[in-house]
Amino acid sequence: MGSFEVQGGYSLSGEITPQGAKNEALQILCAVLLTPEKVYVSNIPDIRDVNKLIELLGNMGVEVEKTLDDSYTFKAENINLDYFETPEFKKQATELRGSIMIVGPLLARFGKASVPRPGGDKIGRRRLDTHFIGFEKLGAEFIFDNNDNFFRVEAKKLTGCFMHLDEASVTGTANIIMAAVLASGTTTIYHAACEPYIQQLCKMLNNMGAKISGIGSNLLVIEGVTSLNGTKHRMLPDMIEIGSFIGMAAMTKSELTIKNVGYPHLGIIPHTFQQLGIKLEIRGDDIYIPKQESYELETFIDGSILTISDAIWPGFTPDLLSIVLVVATQANGTVLIHQKMFESRLFFVDKLIDMGAQIILCDPHRATVIGLNRKFPLRGISMTSPDIRAGVALLMAAMSAEGKSVIHNIEQIDRGYQRIDQRLNALGARIKRM
Repeated sequence: MGSFEVQGGYSLSGEITPQGAKNEALQILCAVLLTPEKVYVSNIPDIRDVNKLIELLGNMGVEVEKTLDDSYTFKAENINLDYFETPEFKKQATELRGSIMIVGPLLARFGKASVPRPGGDKIGRRRLDTHFIGFEKLGAEFIFDNNDNFFRVEAKKLTGCFMHLDEASVTGTANIIMAAVLASGTTTIYHAACEPYIQQLCKMLNNMGAKISGIGSNLLVIEGVTSLNGTKHRMLPDMIEIGSFIGMAAMTKSELTIKNVGYPHLGIIPHTFQQLGIKLEIRGDDIYIPKQESYELETFIDGSILTISDAIWPGFTPDLLSIVLVVATQANGTVLIHQKMFESRLFFVDKLIDMGAQIILCDPHRATVIGLNRKFPLRGISMTSPDIRAGVALLMAAMSAEGKSVIHNIEQIDRGYQRIDQRLNALGARIKRM
């Protein structure tokens, strides 16, 4: 288990370019299974979860070629269907939650698919019902084997239909879209997720020959086609990393420019950080954050305490609530953080309390943060990263704290952030990988 040793109290300065979007990558890479032709994908982040998925595709029989540091070609012409019954597949797929999204493409193209119960962050219950209910509505038979924990689906033919999803699951929507593009007839998906990741997936599939309309809304209409072609696709900048850098600049009193952010795709994220009192300027497609000695939390117009909560897109993404919570610890004012989607994602606040933050954990979903306005800086401690986003939130806290902190289990951070220590050290941070 790796660790970061962080010397706090150093400001950052300069420019940083965000990596490609992790959550988009997991969908796009699974979509290459829908065609035997070559697919070229660029701006792929060099992170653990994505690299594991690329390795899994290679073991399945996909021809994988790295053409540049962030670009690959994939050709899924000869998929080894026997591989899905091997212990190696079970081990690899279990380690990666994104592996669930190979099911839709395999079902659409080969009429069957199987995957073990996937892994990923331990942030609470993340059910998969939406995926398999959608497949069943398209005509597939669902089988769950309690003995080996495998999910299996089979279908002689997939047929389009109308479906109203029980939740706007991003991965569930992606999986169903990828199954429906090769189904016969028309599929209408209501209450679909409409995150930029989903929009990107739909645009890529349309470039491959799919017929998807309603992109960007929660009502998608998919006219099935018989086959898909190869294509070229470039992924968006990672909005979660962009939000992390905005918060990091404020916490460390830094002057920072975040380059090429894909601003039209950031939604409410910049406004939410402005509610925390963080000043930022849009310069073309860059975000400039000036150095701030202090930042003051807004209140609602009636004077009541600000509440920041997560919501399905175009609401505020749950992946940034951990970042917002940490940033608020050194703001001037009080805020209620309401994490609606995952009941275990706030359980890292005990480490922040040990560092000197004033936080009341009201219940598994809500925390009240009383900002210290930098009058009482956080102090360095030893702690363990529980998941990707909490790990970076703790890294931010350590960078702003007095003294030295040690963060263990940084493999969690590496799952979602590309060489984060090297990139931040180039801006003036003091992070040592051990």
